[in-house]
Amino acid sequence: MNNVTENLISETVVESDRSHVWHHLSQHKAYENSDPLMIVKGKGVRVWDAKGNEYLDAVSGAVWTVNVGYGRTEIADAVRDQLVTMNYFAQTAGNVPAAQFAERLISKMPSLSRVYYSNSGSEANEKAFKIVRQIADKKYGGKKRKILFRERDYHGTTITTLSATGQSERRNQYGPFTPGFVEVPHCCEYRAQEGADIGNYGVWAADQIERVILAEGPDTVGALCLEPITAGGGIIEAPHGYWERVQQICKKYDILLHIDEVVCGLGRTGKWFGYQHYGIRPDIVTMAKGVASGYAAISCTVTTEDVFEAFKEDDDPRMGYFRDISTFAGCTAGPAAALVNMQIIEDEKLLDNVTEQGEYLRGRLNQLMDKYEVIGDVRGKGLFAGFELVKDRMTKEPADENLCMAIAAHCMANGVIIGRTNRSFATLNNNICLSPPLIVTRDDIDVIIQALDNALQDLT
Repeated sequence: MNNVTENLISETVVESDRSHVWHHLSQHKAYENSDPLMIVKGKGVRVWDAKGNEYLDAVSGAVWTVNVGYGRTEIADAVRDQLVTMNYFAQTAGNVPAAQFAERLISKMPSLSRVYYSNSGSEANEKAFKIVRQIADKKYGGKKRKILFRERDYHGTTITTLSATGQSERRNQYGPFTPGFVEVPHCCEYRAQEGADIGNYGVWAADQIERVILAEGPDTVGALCLEPITAGGGIIEAPHGYWERVQQICKKYDILLHIDEVVCGLGRTGKWFGYQHYGIRPDIVTMAKGVASGYAAISCTVTTEDVFEAFKEDDDPRMGYFRDISTFAGCTAGPAAALVNMQIIEDEKLLDNVTEQGEYLRGRLNQLMDKYEVIGDVRGKGLFAGFELVKDRMTKEPADENLCMAIAAHCMANGVIIGRTNRSFATLNNNICLSPPLIVTRDDIDVIIQALDNALQDLT
């Protein structure tokens, strides 16, 4: 195909996009005088747009998804072969890749045993909420229906998952919300609440969860839903002592612990799952994004055998089973892709690479912090890192969101795609987020850091 034909196709496609596609998280007035960004090719950790510009993708598809990188022919081939053999049948029946991946996945998750398939992280969390509500009805006579969620955590884009999301601007304009969801305080030590025990902040923050439980009534609370590391809310890892205390509280009050691994799962933090850093044993774990690295749609709601057994009790043969369905959970492309994705992570020892390169990334970010007063805090684990921008280090007054937007735009113009907290809070949209594919090299990280350095030098 000659260059003239390629350019004509590109212009035609861009115009089709401008005229007919409704983009996510976009104000489309911006496209009246400029072309929408169209990414047309990817290889490794880099992507190219319709104009031929090359970018190092430091956010794995902009939403923490393409864990093993672009252009993996072995995943595409496995999906193609599976679809030709058997593409779809509702999950009321089984299929080969779904059975094989479920077994493979459970082998990485001691104490858990059952996998329920769906299509997205929001849907996986919705399934978990329905499980909790149905158990409340079956086991507790309709009590223990409330689900606790944490300030600054995000659990999805549906009305009910937004009901469990601790980010005010993401919720704005979408109420009224599903009742029965109750917020507990965040655990960001850098932004410790007034009156907090700074010397023992992790335990103090967990104890605030118990205070909410007692205020609501322990007999009304069925589950606690938490991200292992708060993602879009600012890359927040809980301080020492937090998770041990959370586990104790859940056991004390017979509350199911639901860990949302949609972002952290499948290697992002250096272990298969983020919760595995902290010695906790959840009752429910949800995941999506990196499960198949974006090569096919798949999400999973994984439970203990105890949770699963609650739906086998013959208290009501007509209504007692989990009465839920997800249409495209029956598509075999997702588990077929997920099997190869997991094999790549193992064969290429990517968990080790995440640990090694993650330490290097954090070190380079700390160097930037030493250089620029506008960086107030560096946070993260593995290849899941970022920093918070402030107007003043002493007061910790948050930098304006416009600064984050300008830094992201500057990096983009210079060939590096970074992430940021995007209109989630009234005043705390001041975080830069990095989550490159798990195959990233030290040289790639140097390119990312140089782009950030240039942006900070020009803009601050």
